[in-house]
Amino acid sequence: MKALLQRVGKASVSVGSELVGSIGRGLVVFVGVADGDSREDVEYLVSKTLGLRIFEDEAGKFNLSIEDVRGELLLVSQFTLLAGTRKGRRPSFTDAAPPEIAEELFDNFVERARATGLSVATGRFQQYMQVEIHNDGPVTIMLDSRDRHLPRKALKKGSPEGAKPLRQGSGGVPQI
Repeated sequence: MKALLQRVGKASVSVGSELVGSIGRGLVVFVGVADGDSREDVEYLVSKTLGLRIFEDEAGKFNLSIEDVRGELLLVSQFTLLAGTRKGRRPSFTDAAPPEIAEELFDNFVERARATGLSVATGRFQQYMQVEIHNDGPVTIMLDSRDRHLPRKALKKGSPEGAKPLRQGSGGVPQI
């Protein structure tokens, strides 16, 4: 499961000419459900989304979460986050979950977010939507629930997973 977070001053989503959701200061979260995702993936991404410190404190540092600032959430299902682009010029969406599973997990994501007491608006599942975003910063962060399974050690850039970890040299500069 992937979530693309965009910090916004305000945002809205419409289906046709109907406004179906809008928020003020907060996050627009595009959620893509992959084949094989489960409620564990939902739990991980909701927790990560709500706890991620990407709002500035009074000193201008990223020290506050969406919960800390009591911001609002606009959640939009977006299967195109699972686009495979390695071959050819047309994206493949074979990694996306079937619609009935994706909708169930997206709805669970919405329920978990609403359970926090934050204001949550949504788009409409499997509908063509117009999303208006007033990006703040801009700050845009990609989250992937599969990242929770990766080792915490930094790997040499460009190396396959499991490569020799980097060592810290003097001044915190990575050394091979």
